Amino acid sequence: MDADLRLLRYFVAVAQELNFTRAAEQLYISQPALSKQIRQLERELGIELLRRNSREVKLTAAGETLLPLAQGLIEDWQFTLLTLREAAARETQTLRVGFICRIGSELTKSILSRFQELQPGWRVAIRFFEFSDPTAGLLSGNTDVALLRLPVPKQEKLFTEILLVEPRWVALSSDHPLAQEEVLQIADLVNEPFITVPTEAGIWRDHWLAKNERDGHPIVYGTEVNNTNEAMEAVINGQGIALVSETTTQIYALSGQTFRPVRDITPSVLAVAWRRDSANSVVDNFVQACLDVCQPSRDFQIQK
Repeated sequence: MDADLRLLRYFVAVAQELNFTRAAEQLYISQPALSKQIRQLERELGIELLRRNSREVKLTAAGETLLPLAQGLIEDWQFTLLTLREAAARETQTLRVGFICRIGSELTKSILSRFQELQPGWRVAIRFFEFSDPTAGLLSGNTDVALLRLPVPKQEKLFTEILLVEPRWVALSSDHPLAQEEVLQIADLVNEPFITVPTEAGIWRDHWLAKNERDGHPIVYGTEVNNTNEAMEAVINGQGIALVSETTTQIYALSGQTFRPVRDITPSVLAVAWRRDSANSVVDNFVQACLDVCQPSRDFQIQK
């Protein structure tokens, strides 16, 4: 019986970590479920791949042989999917552009208008993604190019061009005591419950929890959300506070919430991103459209 790629991905994670608990965390499944999947793979192959006891996990000779082969198969299939999707997009003259949240209607409209000048006859399919995928479909091959807030997981697999650097603010319910202050510091916020995004977001999640700027203060976790609309509703309902970009304060202003600038925190970086393994001249033209439209903003940021 042929082993499917899902089982091979599970095996690769365990083989690299040599620890079922860490591999399960990486895959976002339970440790018992992961153990069951590895046993299923071994049954289907009729070969023992791992030897495990209460103290350690070791690869068998067959497991050591399978690891690089499985990694190659996974990479080859991913490349095949990307190639197929790009071919389909070229046939329909459609560029798939990913977003995590809105960047402003005027900015988006200007970018699309400039792209039409550079790539006449092509249309843009805009796709919004949940917070669990901060790369907005790039790594999965579901988009060709994306507007992202950096940093994102596996950013080394992407090319990025920075379009805008802007301050981060905090979103509070209107009746929150800190809403009385005009400007806040991270020290004012570290003991507050933070609205969180799914753990799959990795380094992107850490960024919006200000993990590296807490001076040792532990994170107090509030409710988990999947998109900006949910985050804003959670803030209004008093379920926590949320760090946001300055642009978000203009786009998502709702009754019952207040935004305040945070003085001593790293900024939010908006970038256009695309995969390093993609050679697509249409993507190049979209990137150029973004740079053409955002150049004044980039110059302004440099001057500041």
